[in-house]
Amino acid sequence: MEYELDDDWERLDLDAVWHFLSTDAYWNRWRTREDVDHQFRGAWRVIAAYVEGGDELVGFARAVSDGVSDAYLADVYVAPPHRGRGIGGRMVEAMVEEGLGAHFRWFLSTRDAHELYARYGFRPPDERVMERPGRFTTGSGVAEPSGA
Repeated sequence: MEYELDDDWERLDLDAVWHFLSTDAYWNRWRTREDVDHQFRGAWRVIAAYVEGGDELVGFARAVSDGVSDAYLADVYVAPPHRGRGIGGRMVEAMVEEGLGAHFRWFLSTRDAHELYARYGFRPPDERVMERPGRFTTGSGVAEPSGA
């Protein structure tokens, strides 16, 4: 099976994005549909992966950026039946190596796929990076809003 990447907003199926993030992703499962729509519509860039020649969405990644020097890579996702075929790497490469983003300093928060991200220059933070951890997590490490 062949895949194609596209950053055309008109083609992005937010219903499919919501379905994947609300049922399969381990991160930020507490987000509402409205949160996800807002985050994707406000993203600096979104890269989506489709089965070639069709509109079946099989993966996506979004970036938040100041548009000048820094960016945050978020919601990198590939649907389970399509994993292991290089789609995630192709999306990350398109996001961080192609176009204006190739000149940015990139940030990422993830508990998996560290080897994948390292291939594109991600590494542990240096002495300039500080983090303020979120104030709410469950015993499983999945973030939930206070009072949930």
